[in-house]
Parts: sequence; C-alpha cells; structure tokens
Amino acid sequence: MNVAQIMKERMSFSFEVFPPKQDKPVEPLLDTLDHLYKFKPDFVSCTYGAGGTNAGRNVEICKAIKDSGKTIPVTHFTCIGNSKEKIKRELQNYLDIGVDHILALRGDYPKGWEGTRGDFNYANELVEFIKVHFPQFTIAIAGDPEKHVECHSFDEDISHLRVKQDCGGDYIMTQLCHDVDQFQWWRDRLIESGITLPIDVGVMPVLAKDPTIRMAVSNGSGIPRDLAEVIGRYGENPEDFKKAGIEYTVKQIYKYMNAGIDGLHIYSLNKWEDVAKIVNKSGIRKMHN
Repeated sequence: MNVAQIMKERMSFSFEVFPPKQDKPVEPLLDTLDHLYKFKPDFVSCTYGAGGTNAGRNVEICKAIKDSGKTIPVTHFTCIGNSKEKIKRELQNYLDIGVDHILALRGDYPKGWEGTRGDFNYANELVEFIKVHFPQFTIAIAGDPEKHVECHSFDEDISHLRVKQDCGGDYIMTQLCHDVDQFQWWRDRLIESGITLPIDVGVMPVLAKDPTIRMAVSNGSGIPRDLAEVIGRYGENPEDFKKAGIEYTVKQIYKYMNAGIDGLHIYSLNKWEDVAKIVNKSGIRKMHN
C-alpha cells in the first residue's frame, strides 16, 4: 500500500528528518532513524536543502531508509534550479534505488533569488510533470492551514492547492500549525473548494523557546494563547520549558486526533530522545524492539 491508500484506511503515523550537511557525518542520523523505526512509522520523509544544496545527502538518507526495510521513504523535491532534463535524471535515480514517494514543492528561493531559475515556476507544474513522466510516484503536495506567506488571501492559497490536486497530487502534507481550530476551519474550506485528498498534519514539537518562535514566525504561523502562556511562564528556563513543551505537544496531538485527521507527521528535528518522549507519553504508538 502507498501512503495515500494507508490514509484512506486509517490514520497514518510518520516522522520527518533532515540530512546532515556535506561536511558532517551521517552516522548520528542513522542512529536516530534506528530509534524512530521502533515506533513502526508508516513512512519517514527527508527534506531537501534550498536550491537542492543538500540533494546528494537527501538521496543517501532516502536510500538508507529504503534499504532498512523498516518503512517507506518519502523524498522532498523542489523546482529550484531544476531543468526538465535534470528532474528526469534525478527522479529516475530515486526510482532506481526504490524510492517512489515524493513531496513536490516549488521550494524557498535561495537568498538573492527572485525566481526558481528552473523550467518550472510553481509546484503544480512539477506535480503534473511527475504524474505524466513518472506515474510510479505517489505525490504529496504541500498545504498551509494558516495560508502561505506569499499568498494575499486564503481564496488564492486554496485555489493553488486545488490546482495541485487536479494536476495529480495524491495527498496533502501540511506546514506546521499549532492552532487546531484554525486547521479545522481550513479543512472545511478545502472541502467546500472540492479538495478531497487525505491530509497529513505536520506537528512541530515544542522543545525550546527561540526555535519555537522562529519557526512559527518564519512560516507565517500563529502562536495560540496556550502556547504563548508556556513561552511566558517557562521561556527563561530551558529545562522547564522543554518539559512544558513536551506536555503541550502531547495535548496538541490529542486535539488533532480528535479532529479526525488522516495522518500525523511529527517533525523529529533529528532528536529521537525528545520525540520518543512525546510519542510514548501520548500513547499513540508503542515502541517495538
């Protein structure tokens, strides 16, 4: 079964990791993956640096996930700096190593860039290209419950998502969203707009004050009152903040599950110990040796 089929049958469970930089060893991430596999995730996604800066390490990690035989690897892939011929070569390479799930993105512009400098300017063009030339792939598309920062309105943003669906997207992976009520409002709007794909919700663990604020703000995401209270009460004490943040994340997972989500995707931040605490405390997945 592919990931989209899993989500149509039950709630999927998964993690995101990011590849090490070129000059860093890969072993710490492989160790993290070995610990995450104990929760039997349905898939593990691996990010892809802006402009494909870390594409080589992405391939290396996706191959390691596939070769482990433990779960499905899902690669990120962007339009940034990519010609059609280069995309064809790279997608064939993924298929050759057994990777047939992909999150198709426009990608963030590298500093100083004003366009993609590639053959495609938008994610829907990449989705359509993959669907036509590489139908073997299960394609995830990105959705933002709080609206993409570059869109002027929810109508515009949701229209773009509808186009990505109609071009061949198989399921939606969301940007981080701490506000579950906002997510439910957004999901209702998607249904009204004719978007019927299963939705995999990205949950960003709350572990440290500054990164929590930075990641929310940089993505145009709100900080709800209950999270603001955690920041205000524990923000100057890293140890207490992490404890309160883990509790907050567990409660957020419960809220999402009660909202009837199709999939739960935890951004691991390559920190298996903290993520294991969250998963164990929530009781949603049992660790297997």
